[in-house]
Amino acid sequence: MALNNIKSNINQLRRHARQVPIGKVTIGGHNPIAVQSMTRTKTSDIETTVAQIIGLQKAGCDIVRVAVPDESAARALTSIKRQIDIPLVADIHFDPQLALLAIEAGADKIRINPGTFTKTAMLTKIITQAKEKNIPIRIGVNSGSIERDLLKKYGKPCAAALVESMLRHVAAFEKLSFENLVLSLKASDVNMTIEAYQAIATKTDFPLHLGVTEAGTSRMGIIKSAIGIGSLLQQGIGDTIRVSLTDDPAVEVHAAHDILHALNLRCEGLNLVSCPGCGRQEVDLIKIVRDFEQRIEPPNKPVTVAIMGCSVNGPGEAREADIGIACGQGKAVLFRNGKIMRTVPEESILNELRNEIKRFCE
Repeated sequence: MALNNIKSNINQLRRHARQVPIGKVTIGGHNPIAVQSMTRTKTSDIETTVAQIIGLQKAGCDIVRVAVPDESAARALTSIKRQIDIPLVADIHFDPQLALLAIEAGADKIRINPGTFTKTAMLTKIITQAKEKNIPIRIGVNSGSIERDLLKKYGKPCAAALVESMLRHVAAFEKLSFENLVLSLKASDVNMTIEAYQAIATKTDFPLHLGVTEAGTSRMGIIKSAIGIGSLLQQGIGDTIRVSLTDDPAVEVHAAHDILHALNLRCEGLNLVSCPGCGRQEVDLIKIVRDFEQRIEPPNKPVTVAIMGCSVNGPGEAREADIGIACGQGKAVLFRNGKIMRTVPEESILNELRNEIKRFCE
């Protein structure tokens, strides 16, 4: 049986969240876990921002967020939205007036951190306008912006403070009859993040946006995110995710898909299985796998490819994949659906895999 056909039981355990449409993407319920990222461009630079969003969509991004630090960025949203094909989220801090402008400009969702707002009257205006336009709002509570009274109560940022802060904000929104909400409780500390999401998951049924904030560079950030996001997803918690990295945002998208692939929550595209290599291998396995990742175009349907370095586990893993390579001395055996197809020389492995993937997808 190919790895792509193994069904995860995570969806059976999945926390039931109400559904919230964000443009053409709906999160919550039994909808697929949506992948998000955020642009690094000046949002007021419309051409550059649109180009990066299109690149992120090609990488597999479902929902994109842009920073709205000033009026020019807010007004740019109208033009940006006309030129892209995925939901657009406006990220607002400190100036609630920008949220009103972003809603008018056509943003599909607003992300705010109420902890950075000081005027309750303006928050009421945002809620009123979002309700009129049927625009969802993500309440994003971060460990770096917990309210002062909660910091005094708990002594320092902690999961309990994040949860109490979130419940306080949710109550304010519900008091104004606004429930078109998505929630996130992020910290740079993995354990705090996990604990906060576990707690809030039992107290509300709003969809949850998962992420470990300010996770760092890809080296450590992907590890933190895989542990934090992955462990929550494995418990059935989470409806949309963002891997936050100090890197190209496309790397965030690829990492998010890798996390979902690892949990069998998303099976489209390529699933690569490769061994770490050891003294038994007689080919340059690292080069073969790196070249494969860099040069093979993403397939248009789910394909599991196994590239194995020797005969210990190689044939077995290769047979379990849709397409497999079990390497030997200067050559390799090519499998498809568990059957040996042919023996190929080492220098032809990449081309043979490319052609076999193409035939498989056809």
